[in-house]
Amino acid sequence: MRVPLSWLREYVDVPADASPEDVLAALVRVGFEEEDVHRFELQGPIVVGEVLEFVEEPQSNGKTIRWCQVRVAPDGETAADGGDAVHGIVCGAGNFFAGDKVVVTLPGAVLPGPFPIAARKTYGHVSDGMIASARELGLGEEHNGILRLVELGIDAPVGTDAIALLGLDDVAVEINVTPDRGYALSVRGVAREYSHSTGATFRDPAERPWEELAPGSGFPVSADDAAPIRGRAGVTEFVARVVRDVDPTKPTPAWMIARLSLAGIRSLGILIDITNYVMLELGQPIHGYDLDKLQGGITVRRATAGEKLETLDGKVRTLDPEDLLITDESGPIGLAGVMGGGTTEMGDSTRNVLIEAATFDTVSIARTARRHKLPSEASRRFERGVDPLVPFVAARRVADLMVEYAGGTSDDAYGAALFAEVFIPGIELPPLFVQHLIGVDYTDGQIEAALRLIGCDVVPNEDDAAGWQVIPPSWRPDLTDKWTLAEEVARIEGYDRIPSVLPLPPSGRGLTPAQQGRRRVANALAAAGYVETPSFGFTTEEQNDLHGSASGEHLPSVKLANALDGQAPFLRRSLLPGLLQVAHRNVSRGFTDVALFETGVVFLPKPGVRYGTSFVPPLAVRPDAATLAELDASIPPQHRHVAVLLTGTLVPKQPGVAPVTAELSDGLDAVRTIASAAGVTIEVTQGERAALHPGRTGVLSVGGTEVGYVGELLPAVAAASDLPGRVIVAELDLDLVLSLAGEKVVAASLSGFPAATQDVSLVLGADVPASEVRAALVEGAGELLESLRLVDDYRGQGVPDGRKSLTFALRFRAPDRTLTAAEASEAKLAGVAVAAERFGATLRE
Repeated sequence: MRVPLSWLREYVDVPADASPEDVLAALVRVGFEEEDVHRFELQGPIVVGEVLEFVEEPQSNGKTIRWCQVRVAPDGETAADGGDAVHGIVCGAGNFFAGDKVVVTLPGAVLPGPFPIAARKTYGHVSDGMIASARELGLGEEHNGILRLVELGIDAPVGTDAIALLGLDDVAVEINVTPDRGYALSVRGVAREYSHSTGATFRDPAERPWEELAPGSGFPVSADDAAPIRGRAGVTEFVARVVRDVDPTKPTPAWMIARLSLAGIRSLGILIDITNYVMLELGQPIHGYDLDKLQGGITVRRATAGEKLETLDGKVRTLDPEDLLITDESGPIGLAGVMGGGTTEMGDSTRNVLIEAATFDTVSIARTARRHKLPSEASRRFERGVDPLVPFVAARRVADLMVEYAGGTSDDAYGAALFAEVFIPGIELPPLFVQHLIGVDYTDGQIEAALRLIGCDVVPNEDDAAGWQVIPPSWRPDLTDKWTLAEEVARIEGYDRIPSVLPLPPSGRGLTPAQQGRRRVANALAAAGYVETPSFGFTTEEQNDLHGSASGEHLPSVKLANALDGQAPFLRRSLLPGLLQVAHRNVSRGFTDVALFETGVVFLPKPGVRYGTSFVPPLAVRPDAATLAELDASIPPQHRHVAVLLTGTLVPKQPGVAPVTAELSDGLDAVRTIASAAGVTIEVTQGERAALHPGRTGVLSVGGTEVGYVGELLPAVAAASDLPGRVIVAELDLDLVLSLAGEKVVAASLSGFPAATQDVSLVLGADVPASEVRAALVEGAGELLESLRLVDDYRGQGVPDGRKSLTFALRFRAPDRTLTAAEASEAKLAGVAVAAERFGATLRE
């Protein structure tokens, strides 16, 4: 809300020396946010001049200019720029006459832009200044010619300062008005708040005797709301007044144009300017109709399906049955509280005006404005709630201004009024409630004074329990309970009184084991050099089938009814589609070496189960247990996964070091990092997946339970994502891994005795997985075996066809003694015996 200070001073005593910053500081103290200060970007000398004579001179370019002699100072006096009283000025406009008073910007002046004015040679003359138009002065968008003061009803002496004369020396402060404080979208409301902050005297422009406000009768107005929203009538008040014989061509006073401009509203002619002016002044939106274009009386009703209306912006809108309309016998003539229709618009031919001031339902107006994407200054106020006691005042104020400035006559005997009783329920405010909620020891007197200051009726309870019955003022629909009253006391008494004390945190056990496990895994991957890249959980059905299943078969996916991206409307079954998108984005921007990971939720609907619900619980009502159970059942199972992606080089090329390209072994290292952080041992066996390279795919298991996979993407799949080279991926069900780890991870004790190391090479069938051989060796070697690692897989000369040689490095250690070589050999051979029994393995000679 922008508030010109000259306007604010009409209703509250703002000191003459108060700067805009002072006013903003006062408003900030009562809870508003400072936005900006707005000024007319003008700098003098800009004065009233009189055109003495001019000569029209046609130019070779087809344009005709006027070489003018303009008096800019009284005869015999020096002009404001230090020059002669008469200046020669070149002007291209042709809408003025000799003897006209005009606005002259003398050399040294600066117009908005900034556009400095200086004497300059043009069209064969030295133009000593410029005759200004309204747009050049910032008084509007009109640029049909220069500004003639006679059109504004101004006859000021030559040499008068035009900046002050036209109100261009005014300044406006802008504040941010939150949705719950719609009353502050008016000069009246801001003036009242400035009074609350400073104690300055406030004069309410809405205080007028009823005898002046009664609109008369005779004009037919009715309300027919057959389908109220949430049981609330669309209109509760409708005031109509008539002003006859107006002259719409009369100029809007310069001071009014200046105030409207500073408030962010452009001048559109005297009749519309007056309605906008009163809206800004009182906060009550006003609409004016050309009375002679109305057909019969006015009815306020809901739209019927298929009805259309051409609004003032020239667009034909198809109406919704929830839309509240202003209609006459011809049909819709306006969207109530949002925008009027074109058929009854006031214009240059208007002679008789019907003034409308109404109170509309906030929800109805808000829905209509959003449905038609038609925000307006009127809807902005109606959807926040306007004072239901001000429509009569606003209608009378508009009529008075039209009589004064548009030459009309108020027909006080002809009009209409629909209104309902305004009932504001009282609020029980218990004793000490405000003190306990805010944390400040306010006295009862301070609480009562603060509430009365904002306009509340405060009645102390008669019983010994004390406390008050509080009736909020009509302009504060946001005051609905004791909590909002307590907030007002804190605001008026000053937020600086509230102590800065941190609350004590409630006792608890910290993170759950699952949360701790997820953090350990994420931190371990980050420490290993991976970058976490959260992505959206939306993908295509094809990507879900490719990455969400082992064989690539079609699996059920959840489709969103209102997807952010119409090309990716399905909830993901795997994290890989998101990681592939992130990798593609990085590679396309030159970052070809990436190591990424993500932990996130995937959605795994069960076949044959329909998820989602068309039932939406009502607002402000806690759903019962059955409703919550139904909503929970409408959500598919969600598992938290962890996935990694590697592509490019892990070690870049540098002097003496060859580049190291990411390989499948690096993906296995990432899996081991996850397993170590989670506190589990993960076994890897060869497997197959539709999106991964055959022979380079591993199935990950914990204690026989499959938990994920690791492998290299098929070249075709990598190419589809525009990723060159090898792409290594791994994905695990992190929730399942952590559940298999249990809640406690016990660290193994360290032995102080030396280790005994031995190698063993076994010859066996080429189709036997090395992991199964390793398991057999571990089982047979027993407790003395500390670690076992595959170091070689040989297939060639010396090994029969269809066979392979696997070499393992074994380390043995006893917790209580130093092992002998014989003991280590015995344990090793025990493991070899198990491998021989299961796979026919023999020691390689």
